[in-house]
Amino acid sequence: MGFGNMKNMMKQAQKMQADMARVQKELEDKEVEATSGGGVVRIVVSGKLEIKSLSIDKEAIDPEDKELLEDMILGAVNEGLRKAQDMAAQEMQKVTGGLSLPGM
Repeated sequence: MGFGNMKNMMKQAQKMQADMARVQKELEDKEVEATSGGGVVRIVVSGKLEIKSLSIDKEAIDPEDKELLEDMILGAVNEGLRKAQDMAAQEMQKVTGGLSLPGM
């Protein structure tokens, strides 16, 4: 491999690294929403996998059945995190072009 090819590969790697940093920054502002219990529990998760909001409709609150509410909250949280991870993976896929990189 010649020096010119190596230099070109280094430029491409630096560009990809800059693009990945840009996408990670953009993901901070992107959000996904997930619900459970027919929409009575709603959660919003950022592209950085941070829970931004959680709302529970009054009719979902039954002091006699707290386990059901806990299950609905877990369901919404898990679905929201899955959606946020999928969104992040799709955005990174655009940058990496399908390369399998460690930590992605």
